[in-house]
Amino acid sequence: MNPMKKPLALVTGASRGIGAAISKRLAQDGFHVVLNYASQEARAKELLQEIESQGGSATLCPFDVSQSTQVDEKLEWITQHLGPLSVLVNNAGITLDTLLLRLKNEELDRVLSIDLKGAIYCTRAAIRPMMKAKQGSIIQIASVIAEMGNAGQSAYAAAKAGLIGFSKSMAQELASRQIRVNVISPGFIQTEMTQVLTDPQKEAILRSIPLGFYGAPEDVASIASFLASPGSRYITGQVIGVNGGMYM
Repeated sequence: MNPMKKPLALVTGASRGIGAAISKRLAQDGFHVVLNYASQEARAKELLQEIESQGGSATLCPFDVSQSTQVDEKLEWITQHLGPLSVLVNNAGITLDTLLLRLKNEELDRVLSIDLKGAIYCTRAAIRPMMKAKQGSIIQIASVIAEMGNAGQSAYAAAKAGLIGFSKSMAQELASRQIRVNVISPGFIQTEMTQVLTDPQKEAILRSIPLGFYGAPEDVASIASFLASPGSRYITGQVIGVNGGMYM
């Protein structure tokens, strides 16, 4: 549960990669972190143990962000048993890469349902208690692909670009209640999602990064930490690139 009534943060897709790094960082920052996952239970339990071994606290919370009924039920459970969220990090996402002519309807639906609709469902369910508390920070994890495009990633680019537009609208809707909504747009970050790329693909990407190296999940986590903190109280509706200069 939530010891000492720490401020509460929910991270979706928390079991690995960027989500795991953000969860660990927020726990270090003093948040009680609700760790969402859909299927990676073993990984989520390992993350929970790691957080607790470092003096932090967290709660496992499995649900599929693409299912609005599950989202509503779990967010209500979180509010009733742990308290109102101070921070929501919409990180859950997948990519099913192929050229548009080969893109199947079910693949398109899957990407949009998780990457875009899932974030919308979670945001909608989280904002009511945030509005009552008149405080909150919503952090969306988009992608540099939403800003610059990439052949073979039309569905992913559409979902993440939609997330940026949604976030700017929400920033305007929620500002009067002191709820901030911002987007982190990572570039090439070394995670399991990017390990499937071939060596020539990775080398081509590296040549496109002015800083000359790949990012780590912790680079994204440090920005999430800032956006979750009072130090970012005057920042809302912004897209912050963490991409080594890949897109400016």
